[in-house]
Amino acid sequence: MSFDEVVLGRRSIRGFLKKDVSKELIEDVLTLAIRAPTSYNTQPWNFTVVSGHVLDSIRETNVKNMLAGVDPSLEITATGTYTEQHRKRQVDVAKQLFGAMGIERHDKAGRDDWVLRGFRQFDAPVSIIVTYDRSLRGNETAAFDCGGVVNALVNAAWSRGLGCVINSQGIMQSSFVRELAQIPEDQVIMICVAMGWPDDSFAANSVVSERRPVSEVATFKGF
Repeated sequence: MSFDEVVLGRRSIRGFLKKDVSKELIEDVLTLAIRAPTSYNTQPWNFTVVSGHVLDSIRETNVKNMLAGVDPSLEITATGTYTEQHRKRQVDVAKQLFGAMGIERHDKAGRDDWVLRGFRQFDAPVSIIVTYDRSLRGNETAAFDCGGVVNALVNAAWSRGLGCVINSQGIMQSSFVRELAQIPEDQVIMICVAMGWPDDSFAANSVVSERRPVSEVATFKGF
């Protein structure tokens, strides 16, 4: 694919084929992703790639604890509740997804099932847990750099035919994720990326989220 085809064609994938992704292909994707720029080449990130019984244990524990009302144990600072236009964009994409899946507003069972899919990392065959060095905790530049590498990761995966969704629900129970994935204590768990082969029959995979136009987000001076 050309760069434009990757960026304009990529979308979040929430339905995956029951088909393995090879370690070699994931390494290829990561090789591309880690070319993302960082502040002074600090490269604060690390990746724990889980699949098979390890990933199954993580999703089972995540779902069980969330259903039991166990408080989330996210290791990054929560952003709080979005309001106004930011909340509206969240609601708008939810409407797109629910509309594609045929989940009506009053369909509590359907909505609950959708939430559980998120806690299961949408049953993807692979999850890449992104962490950064604990010595950098509180460093906003390091967090910014990790966001950059995640963007590079999902685009690199798309260029190889793989789909991803950036998924915070999958690490809501970070203490158990750390234990089951054997993540070292000197790493802070930031986010996870569910990855696999897109299932074209899964309706939500066709959803393309809207973007604000350049005329709205950019201000030009001196032109």
